[in-house]
Amino acid sequence: MTRRRTAILISGGGSNMVALARDMVDPDHPARPCLVLSNRPDAGGLARAEEMGIATAVVDHRNFKGDRPAFEAEVTRALEAAETDLVCLAGFMRILTAEFIDRWAGRMLNIHPSILPLFPGLHTHARALEAGMAIHGCTVHEVISDLDAGPILGQAVIPVRQDDTPDALAARLLPMEHRLYPAVFRRFAIGDRTPVSLTS
Repeated sequence: MTRRRTAILISGGGSNMVALARDMVDPDHPARPCLVLSNRPDAGGLARAEEMGIATAVVDHRNFKGDRPAFEAEVTRALEAAETDLVCLAGFMRILTAEFIDRWAGRMLNIHPSILPLFPGLHTHARALEAGMAIHGCTVHEVISDLDAGPILGQAVIPVRQDDTPDALAARLLPMEHRLYPAVFRRFAIGDRTPVSLTS
């Protein structure tokens, strides 16, 4: 079996990256991590990737002063140098252009901390509480040009508690993210887009 070479893009601590990489340790997994790339040189996830023996790269967006195509061209060079087949966004906090997304169409996933199509964008936990939601969750989807609007490949749901705060809700959701993303990606890597559904 030829395992699909997978790059994981992060901006911070990379806990979802770690969950994906740990799942790919399984020699029967259809993919393996070839690169962890961050737009921030101080991202904690870079050290975690190095500890796991995964190659790392940094393309600091601040060096490109609003020139998004130039930034993405450098990201693409790093991905191509690593012979990347698939891309997983795992807390990569940069808006991507249509050109970059088209380059990886059908080969790039993202995880979003809400039950899409509810609450695309930022501050999802606070928005769910403000809306009086009884449940909250996360979604893994294919990346398309429209923000957080690609085909949904998996969702996980948790109940909202009466005393929840945005931080408490985020903390309770994170273990479900760590279960959902690897489960979806394992299928996706063999071309299986059957949705995954998880509940706590």
